[in-house]
Amino acid sequence: MKRLLIKNGTVVTAEREFNADVLCEGETIAAVGEKLDTPEGAEVIDATGKYVFPGFIDPHVHIYLPFMGTYAKDTYATASRAALVGGTTTLIEMCCPGCDDDPLEAFELWKSKAEGISACDYTFHMGVTRFDAEAAEKLKQIVEAGVASFKVFLAYKGAFGINDEELYETLKLAKELGVIVTAHCENAELVAKLQAQLVSEGKTGPEWHEPSRPVRVEAEGCHHLMTFAEQTGAHVYVVHTSCKDAVDVIADAKGRGVQAWIETVIPYLVLDKSYAERPDFEGAKWVMSPPIRDKAHQPVLWQGLAEGTIDTVGTDHAPFDFKTQKHMGHPDPAKALNADFSLRGEGANFTLIPNGIPSVEERVNLLYTYGVKAGKIDLRTLVKVASTQAAKIFGLYPRKGEIAPGSDADLVIYDPDYRGKISVETQQMDTDYSGFEGVQIEGRPSVVTVRGEVAVRDGEFVGTMGRGQFLARRPTHF
Repeated sequence: MKRLLIKNGTVVTAEREFNADVLCEGETIAAVGEKLDTPEGAEVIDATGKYVFPGFIDPHVHIYLPFMGTYAKDTYATASRAALVGGTTTLIEMCCPGCDDDPLEAFELWKSKAEGISACDYTFHMGVTRFDAEAAEKLKQIVEAGVASFKVFLAYKGAFGINDEELYETLKLAKELGVIVTAHCENAELVAKLQAQLVSEGKTGPEWHEPSRPVRVEAEGCHHLMTFAEQTGAHVYVVHTSCKDAVDVIADAKGRGVQAWIETVIPYLVLDKSYAERPDFEGAKWVMSPPIRDKAHQPVLWQGLAEGTIDTVGTDHAPFDFKTQKHMGHPDPAKALNADFSLRGEGANFTLIPNGIPSVEERVNLLYTYGVKAGKIDLRTLVKVASTQAAKIFGLYPRKGEIAPGSDADLVIYDPDYRGKISVETQQMDTDYSGFEGVQIEGRPSVVTVRGEVAVRDGEFVGTMGRGQFLARRPTHF
């Protein structure tokens, strides 16, 4: 049996920090304690001066994604390597079928994109893009297959979005099955009206994306979901919460007893809407939904993490190339990569820019640099919001998100003395730009393990492609 001993590190969990060694035997942690004996034949890693974190979990990624007339750029070959180099050892991907797709076939398709390819472990949130009797039976089969969370969109009218009757029935089924429902909260009707109004006024560039989906529209979507959750008793998790208005609505509902959890994502914590306002269409790089907001919302989000109002930090990793995909929404007909618009001699507009920012690789380092080093959160909060809470909410704990005997040996030895900068030239993600180009970071993973095997050393992937496992989960949200 393969053994690995990590010595002399500062172990950090969601509950405490302490000096200890960590012994891994096979794929799990065997012992945690001071001055552990070195078993014969064990590999020893000296973690003096470094932190030892549980492997981080990204609760919100898109890897295989047909979206807005194109496909997300990463595969599990590139995304899992990127995740691991950044310290993330488990991915929870959004399975997002079209409204006419068979749910069970879609689940098997998404799963096939990871099986035998991913270097890290993975599981899924199952998208519900229509609800009828047939879909309900397929969803039950998917839950039996090990998926314990759904995903609904209160946005993207005519694509992923569902109506109120479908929302109600989805939440009712989720409550019956003990499944938690993750939700993209906006108001699809309001967004469509605002988009049409802005485009009719000639406001077509990426700088108009945020005004077409303002904070009040996101807050209204959150209020809508809370009303339905309160009525059905379903447990809900609001993804990529971007602003104070939305956080306040959800926190108020939680105060009334609604079973709700809040996620924010790393772009909202370190970027602001001025990025999407950059000239010459460069702002398209930072178009995502809900949009990146005014900088005034950032202190509220950081405070929410520190106080526990906000439960997790994901990425909403949705990678699209700037030059060959984001340009589908370029308002200049000569530059718009959309034949229909170009042939008519008309401009495209911001509503056709594929939404998303590549970020699965950068989340942990940005949280450490802008959160821990800046004094906004402490180390235990970092572990809590980037690992342990996601494991608990989504039925992975204590297998994941913990450093204790019996837990999977997913570990991140983190070097706080490292200094560097983010660049497309060095990233593992398969996009032609970085949303955080030139940003200085303080600290990075020096060693990352997945179930006891070293997958990363000093920023280089050294693991085994295809070793990642599908994590079957049981419903816990009754």
